[in-house]
Amino acid sequence: MGTALAFVVVIVGAWVRLTDAGLGCPDWPGCYGRLLVPIDEQVQAEIELLFPERPIDVGKAWREMFHRYLASALGLVCVALAALSWVNRRDPMQPRWLPLILLSLVIFQGVLGMWTVTMLLKPIIVLFHLLGGLATLGLLSWMSEWRTGAIGPVPVPIRLGTIAVIALFIQIALGGWTSTNYAALACPDFPTCQTQWWPQVADFREGFVLWQGVGIDYEGGVLDHPARVAIHFTHRLGAILAAFLVGFFGWRLFRENSAKLDGALIVLALVAQLFIGASVIIFGVPLAVAVAHNGGAALLLLVVLNGNQRVRQK
Repeated sequence: MGTALAFVVVIVGAWVRLTDAGLGCPDWPGCYGRLLVPIDEQVQAEIELLFPERPIDVGKAWREMFHRYLASALGLVCVALAALSWVNRRDPMQPRWLPLILLSLVIFQGVLGMWTVTMLLKPIIVLFHLLGGLATLGLLSWMSEWRTGAIGPVPVPIRLGTIAVIALFIQIALGGWTSTNYAALACPDFPTCQTQWWPQVADFREGFVLWQGVGIDYEGGVLDHPARVAIHFTHRLGAILAAFLVGFFGWRLFRENSAKLDGALIVLALVAQLFIGASVIIFGVPLAVAVAHNGGAALLLLVVLNGNQRVRQK
């Protein structure tokens, strides 16, 4: 249940971000000082006097609060898992450290969620919030041990699975950096970028400055076009490398009879993610496709982690 809820939280978080609802509630943890989005017109008028720089948009506010409610529910699940691990601490089959690490991560996620709002969508904070959500999803999945196929050792090097996870996580981080800096359409053509295989206008130095200062409203992005081109193009280059490493890991698993299904799931998820990623650009970042791209990344992470569990089993 926790893994499924975490997956939904990741998808809804992407939906909130892609609909520019990240500042739908300019305060935290409530929304304009309330636990529910104010819908009374008189109350809204009073609120706009208190928040003149951020007029209320009920649709965006509800999307943001819906995400917070789901994230709070996920936090309660993680608290329950940590409590159960303590109650069952004498059981040799009970994971001892993972539930505590998960609980610490979720608490930090709450802090990052607050900073996301109070620091006005600062890209590095939003990126860490995204990666923290995916790390939470990954830990819950790892604890659930949902391995498929026959039971038994798989003669695939553990380091190959580790490399695939690292490459995928870096690529997801590049995708998050692209999204948080509003660079998804910096290269509107595909497979070229700015009609070139290596865009000459790309400003890699400016594109990867992680800290731009405080007090800046980052909604809509603040970087110049060349910096956004560099970010987008780097994400494409990362996709090539990550696809090769993840695909090779999936192919090695597929060669083994006891892990054939695990390998097939990785390869299928990878192909689907590459297709969706290209579609995001070709069709001009339609919302449904962009959300699916985030969901595809989460799904690919899950099947790659499952493959790693397969090669680590005794």
